[in-house]
Amino acid sequence: MEKGYIQVYTGDGKGKTTAALGLGMRAAGRGLKVLMIQFLKGTHTGELESIKKLAPQFSVVRFGETGKFFFSMDQAEKDELKRKINEELDRLDDMLRDQEWDVLILDEILGTIENGLVSLERVLEILDARPEGMEIVLTGRVLPDKIAQRAHLITEMRSIKHYFDIGVSARDGIEK
Repeated sequence: MEKGYIQVYTGDGKGKTTAALGLGMRAAGRGLKVLMIQFLKGTHTGELESIKKLAPQFSVVRFGETGKFFFSMDQAEKDELKRKINEELDRLDDMLRDQEWDVLILDEILGTIENGLVSLERVLEILDARPEGMEIVLTGRVLPDKIAQRAHLITEMRSIKHYFDIGVSARDGIEK
């Protein structure tokens, strides 16, 4: 691509990661190289298996993978997660410099900001360092104004009704 843009999928509704995956699949199908970095994902999901089938055009890496959900961690575990994610973000700097990827998906990066694991300034640095031809997609529930100002496309997913509210938990192949 000659010019890449910054896209954001945000809001309290379901579908942010799914939308980013759909964009990634479309890009891979057109020969673009896609890297998805997932943050705050605690369990093995169906998308990991699907993406393996699209290799080498589409790859996924998990930063800060713990096998636990963030809300169930004690403070020491959260501190360790913060250290680990910020250390792993240094690898992202190298990936941006190598310009190997056409599309970079930062899944739940907004959640890392919201939970104090990554600073807003660090994410802004990533956005500002992206090569001209790289598309970047960010997902998460809460969108900081400074990221919104840099974004070229923002889609808000809004929950109107959800079966989680009546006790249905995440299902294999649908939510995970």
